[in-house]
Amino acid sequence: MIRCVPEIQLERASRVFGVNPRWGADRPGGEKRGGAGTRELQAPQCCAGTRGPDRLRGASALRHFRPRCWRLPQTRREWSARGRGSEAAMNFSEVFKLSGLLCKFSPDGKYLLRITVWSLCTKSVSYIKYPKACQQGVSFTRDGRYMALAERRDCQDHVSVFVCSDWQLLRHFDTETQDLAGIEWAPNGCVLAVWDTCLEYKVLLYSLDGRLLSAYCAYEWSLGVKSVAWSPSSQFLAIGSYDGKVRILNHVTWKMITEFGHPATINNPKIVVYKEAEKTPRLAPGRLAFPPPRAAAGVASPAETKYEIASVPVSLQTLKPVADRANPKIGIGALAFSPDSYFLATRSDSVPNAVWIWDIQKLRLFVVLEQLSPVRSFQWDPQQPRLAICTGGGKVYLWSPAGCVSVQVPGEGDFQVLSLCWHLNGDSLALLSKDHFCLCFLETEDRVGTAFGRPGDHT
Repeated sequence: MIRCVPEIQLERASRVFGVNPRWGADRPGGEKRGGAGTRELQAPQCCAGTRGPDRLRGASALRHFRPRCWRLPQTRREWSARGRGSEAAMNFSEVFKLSGLLCKFSPDGKYLLRITVWSLCTKSVSYIKYPKACQQGVSFTRDGRYMALAERRDCQDHVSVFVCSDWQLLRHFDTETQDLAGIEWAPNGCVLAVWDTCLEYKVLLYSLDGRLLSAYCAYEWSLGVKSVAWSPSSQFLAIGSYDGKVRILNHVTWKMITEFGHPATINNPKIVVYKEAEKTPRLAPGRLAFPPPRAAAGVASPAETKYEIASVPVSLQTLKPVADRANPKIGIGALAFSPDSYFLATRSDSVPNAVWIWDIQKLRLFVVLEQLSPVRSFQWDPQQPRLAICTGGGKVYLWSPAGCVSVQVPGEGDFQVLSLCWHLNGDSLALLSKDHFCLCFLETEDRVGTAFGRPGDHT
């Protein structure tokens, strides 16, 4: 059975902290992390949110150019400050895993000549030369043993594999790419996926020792690969292309087993389409709906929304790309597998308000969620098939096989959620706006278990 979950709330949220969005990302193990030092936009004060006996405490912000990390100790939820002088940095690497680059490059590419890796345990520093300034040029294996780095030397693309324990070079090999765009390890750490620039459709698969296992090309003479994602089981590789399709490769022959299109009209009655809609305020019997008094200038209460199941056929809102501009809004801009590899979530940039959820076991479209605003980011709960979505507003949207719900972020002011990140145990979320972030804790155990079902319970 598929149903709309009527109500669920975030248990409580921490106070909003100021943070610069241009920070680095950590590796899965969380021990070493590099970042581009920039100035903080706002110094956070004490945190008012508590959860049971635990307490969150604030720390001052950095005002000097140095890498910054954040840490939330696992024994108790307490912000601890570390740093030199009166200002402090915090380590945020062990608890919340942020996906992306090891560090940010300057926009003009002039100021990064090497990658610097700081050890938060021994305080040692390691330097790696010749990094390539591409969108996804660094990738760690899930166990944290190896790091792959894309390099550019003498007009040729290369990949270097390093041992993370001592940062010694393990393998170095060149790639058969014109202009390497990204690399990504399989979760089992045995295969490295390398894809070429969008001007040429090419996905290469290399073993740990640098042997080319396979090369895949879906078509030629058109814009190619836009996004790539491995399934947690390492059995499938999903490739999002500029032609609006997702192609699934298997791990045995590295051949395509199916492809998913993203049509603007849903006609299949077996596909459930959830549409976000504003809630209509309820009136007492005998009362008329007069216009409410004008609110204070600059203050507007966010409208409550809910999900409704739409009847097929359903026409989704599409965006017509501008042909004479770079980076057209077409193709599969984001995709991610659920932790059990049962589902695949995708977003087509030409249908920006929709999230498509595919059933990988049956290789068919399962659910479509259409939001009122364009989808900015989504991420799966690491512990169960539960998807969190944000659209740049003050709400977080949660979907599971049991249904979906719109959740208002508690707190004061207008907090616009631009991206989000799950806690590793799935009980809380880090929500990021342009220059602030906050932590939200979800109600757990029986209430969420009842509302969202258990992993694998879907029809």
